[in-house]
Amino acid sequence: MPDSRSKTALGAYALTALGTAAAVVGIGAIQIGVLRPLVGFYLFAFGTLLCGAFGLLLGSIAILRTRRMHGPDDQRRAVIATLVAIGLLAVVITAALGGGDAPPINDITTDLDSPPSFASSADVPAYAGRDMAYPKEFVEIVRSEYPDLAPIESTLTEADAYARALAAARGLGWEITYEDPATGTFDASETTAIFRFVDDVTVRISSDGRRTHIDMRSKSRDGRGDLGANAARIRRFAAQLELPDVASD
Repeated sequence: MPDSRSKTALGAYALTALGTAAAVVGIGAIQIGVLRPLVGFYLFAFGTLLCGAFGLLLGSIAILRTRRMHGPDDQRRAVIATLVAIGLLAVVITAALGGGDAPPINDITTDLDSPPSFASSADVPAYAGRDMAYPKEFVEIVRSEYPDLAPIESTLTEADAYARALAAARGLGWEITYEDPATGTFDASETTAIFRFVDDVTVRISSDGRRTHIDMRSKSRDGRGDLGANAARIRRFAAQLELPDVASD
């Protein structure tokens, strides 16, 4: 019986050690370019979520089963495993909570009636083989979940608004991948710091003769959901523009 109890504590200890290693290796391999971002993310999720959950379960059982044992090593392993498991789960839960109740979509725009179009794959090779059309099923979701997102209006000329928008994108650290001042459009990309996920952005400047409209679309390359990252990016862009308020008619 003591051997069984010892194996429970040792198993929990080994599982949380594996989870920690998987999480660290997943992020590290992404940073040095050994693993693709999505693969590294799955490895990180395996370590934090799966190993963390089972490590917590086994660790908790081991703590209860080793309370009557005389060997301090078993109880110490059980306690360490449980604490590490809690830490692993805290990491992934904290990351998930950052997205709040964001819907499982990954393409957000300020103009749902006529979403800005990305440049062609001939102009931006990274678009090759990908469907860059706006998903129709996202329209009502964005309308319901992100009611604050709307075209940005300005009294600037189209040329001035384009220059301001381009400067704002560069100020946010985005990589400009395509520019066409003649049509008032440009594309950019932003890479996340930890998992190196790349999201694509397109900005369109237009005018109705009275006001200039700045529209934007932000789309993730990986995953179905974005934890609210694309909507947050649009809000950061709007704030970076620092345009004066336009009086309502």
